[in-house]
Amino acid sequence: MEWRGRRGSGNIEDRRGSSVGRKAGIGGVGAVLILIVGLFLGVDVSPLLQGGSVVETGAPAELTAQDREAGQFVSVTLADTEEVWTDVFRDQLGAAYQPPVLVLFKGATASPCGGASGATGPFYCPIDRKVYLDTDFFTTMERQLGASGDFASAYVVAHEVGHHVQNELGILGKTTQLRRQVSQADSNAISVMVELQADCLAGIWARQADASFGSIEPGDLEEALVAARQIGDDTLQRNAGQRPMPHTFTHGTSEQRMRWFAIGLQSGNIADCDTFAAERL
Repeated sequence: MEWRGRRGSGNIEDRRGSSVGRKAGIGGVGAVLILIVGLFLGVDVSPLLQGGSVVETGAPAELTAQDREAGQFVSVTLADTEEVWTDVFRDQLGAAYQPPVLVLFKGATASPCGGASGATGPFYCPIDRKVYLDTDFFTTMERQLGASGDFASAYVVAHEVGHHVQNELGILGKTTQLRRQVSQADSNAISVMVELQADCLAGIWARQADASFGSIEPGDLEEALVAARQIGDDTLQRNAGQRPMPHTFTHGTSEQRMRWFAIGLQSGNIADCDTFAAERL
């Protein structure tokens, strides 16, 4: 992916110059709200429920040259999503797109949806309309998940921005409410539809980014597909030494994640990413 020297986004909130030290307690209604949102987003909320939320304090964290380059890469990728979705919303929906803010952090930080840390992975919080990302996750993808390459990392950013697109379309609010009314198994099934749709939206971004910027190089799309495969629920469970249990899946199988990314890539149309009406996930 050709990204160096290109325009970055102004919607980056870089918290990597802060360190995390103490916790602030949360109880009552706040704890219930955090639990519900955490279950929906797949966020690790245990630090919040076991003594409080993480707040930033103490000495600044030291940024390496790799950290700075990763931040620049994310900024350029986010800028690309802004241009792509502005065009897609205008052309396909006749609507204006309001981009999210992307929070870069190192180690841990706080969000209205729960604590963000290396254990949570990247996530989108609809409460403050922000994407949270520790760029060390890119290293985890490469070393532990076998998903390397800058376009694999760009796919992760595009997937989380896909959740913001869902929020802009009013999908997240509806699915959140529905998940609170059904069984755990049905809630998981809805979560899979949400995640696969975000994969499809990431495919739309990849298609449009190539057409608009010519930034995709040979092998890039394969990197994204490898990343999608490696973070499928069945693959993750197998790699953890477990037997895949479909009723516990919350993001979809490797085959599903790759296929829905490909659907968005080939189509470019939001309407074709309707996983909720699909005969086959």
